[in-house]
Amino acid sequence: MALIKSISGIRGTIGGKTGDNLTPLDVVKFAAAYGSWLLEKGTGKTVVIGRDGRISGSMVQQLVVNTLIGLGIDVVDIGLSTTPTVEMAVVWEKAAGGIIITASHNPKEWNALKLLNEKGEFINAADGAIVLDKASKDNFSFAQVDKLGTYTVKDDTLQQHIDAIINYPLVNVEDIRKKNFKVVVDVINSTGALFVPPVLKALGVAEVIVLNGELNGKFAHNPEPLPENLTELSNAVRKHKADFGIAVDPDVDRLCFVCEDGSMFGEEYTLVAVADFVLSKKVGNTVSNMSSTKALKEVTIKHGGEYFPSAVGEVNVVNKMKDVKAVIGGEGNGGIIVPDFHYGRDALIGIGLFLSSLATHKNGMKSFRNRYPDYFISKNKIELENGIDVKGIFERIQKKYKNQPVNTEDGLKIEFDSDWVHLRTSNTEPIIRIYAESNFETTANNIALRLMQDIKESL
Repeated sequence: MALIKSISGIRGTIGGKTGDNLTPLDVVKFAAAYGSWLLEKGTGKTVVIGRDGRISGSMVQQLVVNTLIGLGIDVVDIGLSTTPTVEMAVVWEKAAGGIIITASHNPKEWNALKLLNEKGEFINAADGAIVLDKASKDNFSFAQVDKLGTYTVKDDTLQQHIDAIINYPLVNVEDIRKKNFKVVVDVINSTGALFVPPVLKALGVAEVIVLNGELNGKFAHNPEPLPENLTELSNAVRKHKADFGIAVDPDVDRLCFVCEDGSMFGEEYTLVAVADFVLSKKVGNTVSNMSSTKALKEVTIKHGGEYFPSAVGEVNVVNKMKDVKAVIGGEGNGGIIVPDFHYGRDALIGIGLFLSSLATHKNGMKSFRNRYPDYFISKNKIELENGIDVKGIFERIQKKYKNQPVNTEDGLKIEFDSDWVHLRTSNTEPIIRIYAESNFETTANNIALRLMQDIKESL
């Protein structure tokens, strides 16, 4: 069905023909390319491996592990885990890199190899290009029998992650415990089932009700934590008279909340609320990608900091955060990046910080949400035919709106007073995405429709 090669690795659907899908041969080839690149770097020969709860996870994991051992690499296998835990484990183990076997929010037929460097961060564009080139040449040198790599199983990384969260200076377990929270959490049949409830208990949450807690990879609904996929969670929060609900994606790097009345807190506002709390404790800059809500900029300015936009993609957000020394950042999809914790989206530290802030609020989650503006983002796309000159289209549109503030770092972002629209090509599909934000839903939709018409006329 699909095989997508990118600078950070490879992802695709399980089954089908080699080279067109994520087959065992494709898994071995890309694991070998990554391992070969790592050995050439000379920074070590230990790699941390972890996976989410997908049906294909065990198969892919064994292929990756044995390919790396065959190259002479020592593998530390932390088993069923989360993306942020693997990222942190690379540092804990002083490893040369790591591979996370997960397709994040994609449906169950997908899987992927996410590639990390020695800092536990996604590899950069230059290194990713080298790995892809090695994979395309299909020319690998494996170790002699006496120099095969070793295999070690490590099963204490969950506790290490929990300890790091409860010891983080801004996480206040005592405040959270005093609130006696009752929480419903949707762990979508993946490793959130192993990680989120223990984290909540360690933070002092009184009662945790788990939905879709069977770790079988047969996702009970579309695993992306968007409002349309969280009706079960919304209903359960009301049924159990819970204080709020929590949803994560299969690899636990995205986080969103449901209010006590079953309404959505809004995935865009997870970062806004956490940033508001962090910035109230220490002044500094913030970063989010260009398709995220303007509410983060407003919160940052309120606290005396400066906001910086980045291109879409976690690697780009992290790079911008380092450039501007941001104290908090992330993405509007519920991705929280706390730089002095680690440079990666982490729903677990996000829970700790969010609940620490909520615990200082006198009333419930709905009242807490009302502290922030209620902007609306209209999300649209236009399919493209092969050979379309997207750059030329964007240049013509930029010329048309030359009197408006424009950012061309990632596609084309145009500001209209307090509103904005962002046009960019997808990294994985032949489409142009058109996102527009305004105080009013009708205005956001109208801005998006206007730009979609501009694109069609340019075509």
